[in-house]
Amino acid sequence: METEKTMRSLIKKTLAALLVMAGTATTAFAWPDQAITLVVPYTPGTGIDLIARQLSARLPAKLGQPVIVENVAGASGNIGSERVARAKPDGYTLLVQVNTLVMNRSLYRSLSYDPVADFAPVSLTSWGTLLLVTNPNVQKASSVQQMVSAAKAEPGKLTYATPGVGTPHHLSMALLMQGTGTDLLHVPYKGTAGAVTDLLGGRIDYMFLPVHVALQHIQAGKLKAIATGSGKRLPQLPDVPTLAEAGVTADNVDMWYGVLAPKGTPADVVARLNKEIAAVLKQPDVAKSFESQGMVPASSTPAEFGVLLKKDADRWAAVVKRGNITAD
Repeated sequence: METEKTMRSLIKKTLAALLVMAGTATTAFAWPDQAITLVVPYTPGTGIDLIARQLSARLPAKLGQPVIVENVAGASGNIGSERVARAKPDGYTLLVQVNTLVMNRSLYRSLSYDPVADFAPVSLTSWGTLLLVTNPNVQKASSVQQMVSAAKAEPGKLTYATPGVGTPHHLSMALLMQGTGTDLLHVPYKGTAGAVTDLLGGRIDYMFLPVHVALQHIQAGKLKAIATGSGKRLPQLPDVPTLAEAGVTADNVDMWYGVLAPKGTPADVVARLNKEIAAVLKQPDVAKSFESQGMVPASSTPAEFGVLLKKDADRWAAVVKRGNITAD
């Protein structure tokens, strides 16, 4: 009798396990069977928005379902990012982000989500470069070494603008100052437009700007690039040295862009997304579109992207701690 009862229990457990496995397999096999949303936690027209729209225009042909871009801006990307972190991990709600995501981990002490632990990395999509620029018609210190010398001679006198506290532009300059032992006055703006206007008007001395924003002004002679934040010189500006070549720091301040899913998203769904995104990034017209914005297409495995997220989070956390920077 006891043996019969044990056998019935084993059969029930086996059937339950098989049902769970069958349900999981069916879900994975059926994915995707509805529209996929790419959440962009910034306003339309940004570099991240461009990436998302390139993906949304091309992924449907590979996935057989619509891919919709939804801009959920606010709080330096935290509103949209948290929405995805809290979304059902079924592969239908994804996040397109820049390295601001991991910077926010140490900048905002009151975050209700973890920018690293609450996501499943899907794929890197591209790298973007920040240029250190000045107004050559106003600022006499037109090289990094001259800037450093001038800043050391009069600490706190030279100014630099950013689109806001805790932005990549801000932390890049903080890293530069920490590496050179200089002190420039931070002038945060609410967005890039006002900062660029004052830089062009000679009211601000220096600024880190994305290539696609700075290039038109550089070509017009209104701004001068004195260093590129990447590890290599840019094809568009071959005479502009890297920060390392300028002798001030061995670290670059490149911005990565990528796609993430909520933690717990099935591995096979993540793998499928990774495969199709990589295929899109190889398309020549996509590369051309990215390059027009100063970005270079770059794919990765989910594991590689995960390593980058953790490494970058630690790097910027150290910069934030040394500079006593907070965005709360």
